Amino acid sequence: MQKSILIVDDHSRVRRILRDFFENSGGGLAVHEAADGVEALEKVSQMKPDLIVLDLSMPRLNGLQAAKRIRAMHVHAPIIMFTMHAAEIPATAITSSQLDAVVMKPDLDSLRQQVEFFLNR
Repeated sequence: MQKSILIVDDHSRVRRILRDFFENSGGGLAVHEAADGVEALEKVSQMKPDLIVLDLSMPRLNGLQAAKRIRAMHVHAPIIMFTMHAAEIPATAITSSQLDAVVMKPDLDSLRQQVEFFLNR
């Protein structure tokens, strides 16, 4: 069964880069996109992704807020925060949002390693 990943970022260029990266990684992932946290909530309820990659800074609902709401929906898919502001996220926010990992943009190798780890466990 093909695994699915939801990429949530307000920059279409970043979403396109991540989509291309994962589609061409040879892992056979179905890649879906959302432009912000509100759209992510809609997509999560519709598609039940196997893994979610969230940006932190987004309009309407930021990544931490979106992660909390996704967990409140009883979604247990791993959530990876992929952000340029990784060092600025307090440990308490990571814990309260129930993030599985935080990866610094633009480190695609680390992101790929985290995605592979969580999808293959």
